Amino acid sequence: MKTILTAGKKTEEVAERPPAIPWAEFLEEYPPGSFVDVSGADTISSDDISNLFAPALQLHCPQPTCNGRMFFETNDGGDWLSFSEWRNVYLTYWCRNCRKTSKIFSLCIKLKKSGLCEAYKFGELPSFGPPVPSRVLRLIQPDRELFLRGRRCENQGLGIGAFTYYRRVVEDQWTRLIDEIIKVAKVLGTSEETLEVLESAKNQQQFSKSIKEIKDAIPPVLLIKGHNPLLLLHGALSQGVHDLPDEECLSLATSIRAILVDLAEKLGEALRNEKELTSAVSRLLKVQEEKAKKDETDKGEEVNS
Repeated sequence: MKTILTAGKKTEEVAERPPAIPWAEFLEEYPPGSFVDVSGADTISSDDISNLFAPALQLHCPQPTCNGRMFFETNDGGDWLSFSEWRNVYLTYWCRNCRKTSKIFSLCIKLKKSGLCEAYKFGELPSFGPPVPSRVLRLIQPDRELFLRGRRCENQGLGIGAFTYYRRVVEDQWTRLIDEIIKVAKVLGTSEETLEVLESAKNQQQFSKSIKEIKDAIPPVLLIKGHNPLLLLHGALSQGVHDLPDEECLSLATSIRAILVDLAEKLGEALRNEKELTSAVSRLLKVQEEKAKKDETDKGEEVNS
C-alpha cells in the first residue's frame, strides 16, 4: 500500500502495483488470468517502432530424448506494439532439442513506455504448470481425471476448487495407497505383525480410523522428511474448507499434491531399487556358482592327468 497526501492533509491508502517482471519469466512461470507489468517485451526497430520480442524459454519437454527442462524457441514475434490499443498475439514455441514438442501462448499486450509493457495471458497449450508425473496418475488411476481437474484449479490459483478435488481423490483412494504401501512392505521383508497392521488399516471403513492403526507401520523408505505421508495427508484434509480463505486452501492443495507426488515417487523407487538389488544378487550368485563349477572341473582334470 502507498500513502497519498491530500489537500486536506488526510491520507489515503492506494494499492501499489507489483514491480514489473521479466518477459521471459512471465511466459515461463505465471499462470493465465491476470494483468502484469513486464519488462523486456519490446525491442526498437530501425525506424523507431516498438516490436514484440520473443525470447528463448526454458520449458518442460516430455519427449524421451529430452524428459526435462529444455530450451524452446520461436519464429513468431516482431508484431508492432501500441500505446493506445491491446495487441492479441499467439506465440508458438518448439523444443530446440527434439523439435517435436510445442508450446502455444495466447496473449494480449500493450506498450506503456519503452522497456515496459502490460500483458495478459489468456491461456497455454499444453496447460500451464509442471507436468504431473506418470507414477502419480498410475497411483490414483480411478480418480485420474479428478486429480487433473484439481491441478488445473491449482494452476489458475483457485484454492477452494483445487483443495476440494484433491480431497476427493485422497478420500476415494486411501485404501489403494495403503495397498501400494503393503506391496513395498512385502518386498522389503517387513514383519508379519506389521503387515497385519497394514492389512487391518486397509480394511477400515474410514480414513480417520485407519490412520490410528497405521501410524507406526509405514516402511522407513516411504517416510517424507521423517513423517508418515498418510498422516500428513490426513492432517491437511482435516481442515474445514468452508472456514478457510481461498489463499490458504490453495496452500493446502499444493501441499497435498506435493505429498502425493513424493509418495508415488518413493513407492516406485523402492520397488525399482529392490528389483535391481535382487537382480544384482542373482547375477553375482550365478557368477559364483559358475566359477565354483569351473574350479571343480579344473581340479578333476588335474587329478585325472
